[in-house]
Amino acid sequence: MTDKSNQNINRTKDVSMQSLYSNEDTITSMDIMLTIVRHLRIIILAPTVFCTLTIIYVLFFAKPVYTSTALIRSSSSSNSGVSQAAGLAAQFGISLPSGQSEQKWVYPEIIKSRTLAKAVLKEKFDTNEFGPQKSLLQILTYGNGKPNFSLDTLVILGVGRLLSMIEVSEDLKTSIVTLKINALEPSLACDINKVLIERLDAHQQNYNKAKTSETKQFIEERIVDTEKELIAAEEDLKTFMDRNRRIENSPALLLERQRLEREVTVLTGVFTVLKQQLETTKIEEVKESDYVVILDSPEVPLKYSKPKKELLVILAGFLGISLGVVIAFIREYFQNSKKEEKEKMIELKSLLRKNISELIPGKSK
Repeated sequence: MTDKSNQNINRTKDVSMQSLYSNEDTITSMDIMLTIVRHLRIIILAPTVFCTLTIIYVLFFAKPVYTSTALIRSSSSSNSGVSQAAGLAAQFGISLPSGQSEQKWVYPEIIKSRTLAKAVLKEKFDTNEFGPQKSLLQILTYGNGKPNFSLDTLVILGVGRLLSMIEVSEDLKTSIVTLKINALEPSLACDINKVLIERLDAHQQNYNKAKTSETKQFIEERIVDTEKELIAAEEDLKTFMDRNRRIENSPALLLERQRLEREVTVLTGVFTVLKQQLETTKIEEVKESDYVVILDSPEVPLKYSKPKKELLVILAGFLGISLGVVIAFIREYFQNSKKEEKEKMIELKSLLRKNISELIPGKSK
């Protein structure tokens, strides 16, 4: 019975100790409030410092960035003539390698390409900081100083900085492309946007002219070959007619004449379509058309777009409050840990004194 009672007593002690520890480990809302009140000075000081530093940065160090916006879209009207002639040629079994028919241009990728960026870097612009008629490569790399790198390195640096200034997006439903240029001067942002659109249009024109030239060369070769075949077919028909003047009573000769006439007719149709296609391609080759339709032209921004001073100050305030609360809880944790260590040291000293006094005879008295 005594063993069972001792076990029950030990169990009750363990349960009481567990409940005690669980109560000590549980953090209540009152503990949180006490921690915040104890370290209120830190929680107020942290956002104040953050907001002050942010205000100093945006007022004296942050450079304003201006954004010029334009809306553009691709024009496919210049491809209608070639596609119609290609359709006529297809009726006669001829497949023309015309890369211009209903071409879908991926303008965001073209605008962000290094090829287009290198073309824009060669253009000259007027700026307040670097003066008039300075190349964009000079503006974005070495300014009014002397270049410290080779031309190839400067071009790589300039391309990277120019691409970082470009923001482009496309509406998949309407195919309208929004083009934004960020620069340190409002007029520079607008001028770069205009030049970029001009270079994009020139790039598309050169590409289409190259494809048109390829198509023209193919058609001319096909005309030469078809003309030879047509002349040969006509000669065969002429020879046949000269040798067989009375064929009304010969079914075999009638079929042979029909075959030769059909061959001449088909080749004549193909030759005619190729001639039409050649004329259409020549017109496309010399025609100057806008491949980029400007829906909303770039304008000089009246106000900077970055940095957003109010938003930065608000974010700095929230960050400071969060950091202050974290510091407060960390300090509270270390302070509680030190108190527990002190209490354990006091308990350790008292236990040592008690044990020593019990071991030394006459000390306990």
